[in-house]
Amino acid sequence: MAGNTRTLAFEIGTEEIPAFDLSNATKQLEKLVPETLDALRIPHGAVRIYSTPRRLISIVESVAEETEALVEEHKGPSIKIAFDAEGNPTKAAEGFARGKGVTVEELERREIDGVEYVYATKSIAARAVADLLPEALGGLIEGISWPKSCRWGTQTVLFSRPVRWLVALFGSEIVPVTYANLVAGNATRGHRFLAPGPHKVSAADDLIDVVVNACVVPSESLREEAIRKGVAAAEQETGYRAELPAKTLTEVINLTEYPTVLVGSFDEEFLRVPEEIIVDAMLMHQRYFPLYDEAGSLTNRFIVVSNGNPDCTSTIIDGNERVVRARLADAKFFYEEDLKEPLESYVDRLDEVVFQETLGTMKAKTDRVVALADELASDARLAAQDAADAHRAAYLSKADLVSNAVVEFTSVQGIMGSYYAEASGETAQVARAIADHYRPRFAGDELPESVVGRIVATADKLDTICGLFAVGQGPTGSSDPFALRRAAIGIVNMLAAGLPVSLDRAIEASLDTYSAVDFDRDAVSTEVSEFFVTRTKVMMRDRGLPADVIDAVLATGVTEPAEIIARIEALQSAREDMTDIMDDLATAYARANNLRDAALGNEVEQALMGEAERALAEALAAVRSKVDDALAANEYAVALRELAALRGPIDRFFEDVLIMDDDVALKNNRLRLLNRFVSVFARVADFGKMAKSGR
Repeated sequence: MAGNTRTLAFEIGTEEIPAFDLSNATKQLEKLVPETLDALRIPHGAVRIYSTPRRLISIVESVAEETEALVEEHKGPSIKIAFDAEGNPTKAAEGFARGKGVTVEELERREIDGVEYVYATKSIAARAVADLLPEALGGLIEGISWPKSCRWGTQTVLFSRPVRWLVALFGSEIVPVTYANLVAGNATRGHRFLAPGPHKVSAADDLIDVVVNACVVPSESLREEAIRKGVAAAEQETGYRAELPAKTLTEVINLTEYPTVLVGSFDEEFLRVPEEIIVDAMLMHQRYFPLYDEAGSLTNRFIVVSNGNPDCTSTIIDGNERVVRARLADAKFFYEEDLKEPLESYVDRLDEVVFQETLGTMKAKTDRVVALADELASDARLAAQDAADAHRAAYLSKADLVSNAVVEFTSVQGIMGSYYAEASGETAQVARAIADHYRPRFAGDELPESVVGRIVATADKLDTICGLFAVGQGPTGSSDPFALRRAAIGIVNMLAAGLPVSLDRAIEASLDTYSAVDFDRDAVSTEVSEFFVTRTKVMMRDRGLPADVIDAVLATGVTEPAEIIARIEALQSAREDMTDIMDDLATAYARANNLRDAALGNEVEQALMGEAERALAEALAAVRSKVDDALAANEYAVALRELAALRGPIDRFFEDVLIMDDDVALKNNRLRLLNRFVSVFARVADFGKMAKSGR
């Protein structure tokens, strides 16, 4: 890089920023910093972003001391347009000059390919980067977006948490950035307890070293590495295995500036409490990591990631053990209290919990889910015992929401219901279905194990979707506060996995349960159906299926997700396995579709046909019957192979027959034959939407 360069260091020091907000801000700065410098034409080298709960640091290498001088050249209108016959400038010339920041007299004339044009040339001088940095770095602070911001003291500015100090150095020169009544200097802060500071930073290149020496691990990756090493050491020491869920690990990484891994324990008596409550208490409430033995059973040991003084290990462990003991004592008490009554006794108390203002209570939702589950069980033709289990599981599915344990540990809803159901003497299938009915909860989550579980899960999710659409609370744009898209994807995955029910019938059955709600039944039914079709389309695109194949299937008007998916997969497979045939059929279909006249109908007269026409008509009759049979059996690959048999007859037809004959009777008969050809394809896919496969 030409000219003198320096390192730029900028630190925003704050109160502790929430863990996930911090991670997101770090990613934002990776783009914001180079974009800000590039917009000012400041040459620079690599950009490195560091972050801890109390700071965001940007280090930029090889920043030039001057911006790049620039000569801008802009081509304008031709001379004939820019000047009139007398040589006076026209409005076109004046407007062009004004827009480029020059006078008409400063416009130049240049000839290109025998035509003269006006040009505006503008020189932008180099500027001292040090003069530009205060405003640029101040803009960086304001450019970070936060889910939630706050004001503090008498400030009017907004940030995730109060900003307490700023460090801005261009080489050894302090950049006087101002923000929230602070002026940047060369003094940073260390770990809040171990080395609070302030600590002087002599030059930009020294900032990270100063921070490290002040007991701060300055990046997410370094803190993660330290935590994983500590966990590995703890596993070796105890002989147990730690579970580090990604979400909790990310949170712990961004809750500490100097992480130290410690091992604590709790009384073994608490292991009599369902494992899920213990894990919830540790992971969700305390950010501790559970330890498991070789058999995969939960132990009474756990990992704590401390941000305190490593010299005070025993005190820190003791304090955390006291906390977890109190949490688990609560859990044990709540669990034992809940078991004193059968799960069924909690159902009526669901009337105390509002599901949605217009749609009523959770008890009302339960009643709707039961009715819908019965309809789905009938549609799936479940055996009598399975149907009874689906009814019972639907009835009890939400009961644990008012139990003591779930009120305190919300993430174990459904799971606790299954424990209470089992303790109440319900069948194993009912208990399992209660635990599973929230699944799949996220992308990649497991589906409910049994058909009964999938029936209840579908009924629950579909009730929520239909109900909220009925009251005008469906997703809009990127807003989906009730996670209806996720619920729809869960239903589609269950249908695609073989749940033998019709979504169209299920939607109608669900809407039947909202007789007390005032809404446009037909409009909502259409809206919900289209919502599922769109979700299925997006899922197929996310899987990498070609857009033209997806559109070709959807053009047939099919609305059942499982059928849409099966058809798309079959069509893509046929395209890959029979490339030449499928390309030729797509071409023939497009040609026939463009020529046909639907108003003429499909009835043809044999007496007006030549040999090629009769061959095509006979092939169409045979193929239509086979295609109809294949579609009735949901054998879409078979239907496509049958269509492939039309390649020869349609090729010969187009080669031998003059379709637009002067004889109107002949022409119309041939167009009717094309109508018949297109109609055979119509139920399978719109081949006109498919591009050539391209080889």
